[in-house]
Amino acid sequence: MRLEPDSPYLADASNYRGHAEELLIPEDEAAVADIMRRASAQGIPVTISGGGSGLTGGRVPDGGWLISLEKLNGIEVHEGYAICGAGASLTSIQAAAAPSKQFYPPDPTEYSAAIGGTVATNASGSRSFRYRDTRRHVRALRVVLANGEVLALRRGEKPPFPIPALPAPDVRKNTAGYYMREGMDYMDLIIGSEGTLGVVTQVEVGLLPLPDRLFTGVVFFESDDAALDAVDAWRPIPGLRMLEYVDAGSLDLVRKRYPGIPASARAAILTEQEVPDGEDAEEAWERRLRSSSALIEGSWFAVSAADRERFRQFRHALPEVVNEMARQRGLTTLGTDFSVPVPKNREMLRFYRETMDRDFPGESCIFGHIGDAHVHAHFLAADNEQWQIAMRLMKDFARKSVELGGTVSAEHGLGKRKRDLLKIQFSDEQIEAMKAIKRRLDPQWLLGRGTLFPWTEPTASQPSDRSTA
Repeated sequence: MRLEPDSPYLADASNYRGHAEELLIPEDEAAVADIMRRASAQGIPVTISGGGSGLTGGRVPDGGWLISLEKLNGIEVHEGYAICGAGASLTSIQAAAAPSKQFYPPDPTEYSAAIGGTVATNASGSRSFRYRDTRRHVRALRVVLANGEVLALRRGEKPPFPIPALPAPDVRKNTAGYYMREGMDYMDLIIGSEGTLGVVTQVEVGLLPLPDRLFTGVVFFESDDAALDAVDAWRPIPGLRMLEYVDAGSLDLVRKRYPGIPASARAAILTEQEVPDGEDAEEAWERRLRSSSALIEGSWFAVSAADRERFRQFRHALPEVVNEMARQRGLTTLGTDFSVPVPKNREMLRFYRETMDRDFPGESCIFGHIGDAHVHAHFLAADNEQWQIAMRLMKDFARKSVELGGTVSAEHGLGKRKRDLLKIQFSDEQIEAMKAIKRRLDPQWLLGRGTLFPWTEPTASQPSDRSTA
């Protein structure tokens, strides 16, 4: 299928756009394998497309063929696990699991995301404070390699070739570059590799029983310091699965949509607890709120599933508004995805704030997974000149994250837009070790060209990857 330049298949949620010679929508895994065999024989680059909710351009093609896995969307629910086609959305997986009173723990903000895409970036989301990242919940994968070979990988199976260990930052979330650890499972190499090592066609994920009781709240504060003090005080709460932060700039962006936000609120913390048996959640939280200087009367608390969904939509509205502003201005979104060790959380947040207040006063916002010391700081650039300034500041932020022992990508991956950040976290030798893995599984450098590593046409005397970092 030929693609028009404005096709939605050629963009992601960040408004980053690309081009492709042909769109292919296979019906099943056998068709995917056939496509890859033909691409390999003809030397045609291939990009894999999921739900389009990514923010770094990984699903956006730079020529060649684009494969959409949207028809690989079957779901089989069993006790304790589900077998899902890579194109199945998170919404459909949760809906399929619900009748058996089960759920899939990872909770990326965008429910339209395809499970294959979340595997590609090792996504996490708002419940990551308790359940961490996708990797921890994947039991098995089916993967088509660049030459059309199909792998069936299960947890515990080791790679058939040596993989050198690379240093890992002491953070709760990290998806920068390839996962390369001593004693690792083979499937962990694929998870987080951003579609550059193989095409994930099927994912077996673990399911958990739905909790009996949840206590969910959006707690407002008159000062940022009070909100951050509450975060530190609430971290040890048993069963806490969500600890999300919203700053003043973020609240101002969505006040028209949510007029119930207190006028004096300058920060908010979203919390959700799986309430332990025997605990009076309302009484326990009333004590916590009174000792945290929260705006108790103005805060919101869920008494139903509908309330919890309303709070989820409130959280989702933040990236939605930011992305829409960028589209209206003809720009791509520009936000951080850096995570630091938890003890460095305030220092990183302070660096964000001081820089943005100085260079983008009133034109920035910060929200996200503060329980994991992983917030998204967004520049609201008005034009291309401001966007270029923000791009330079992003690299300052990346260097600060690494200086504090953190990572340049916690859950979104680096894709094409942020691939230059890889060399801030890793040495040339370490990046070359990643490229060696890429060459072993994809010697023609066909899958995801331009994602993670730049690529240029080889000459007769140069290796076929020609990637430089």
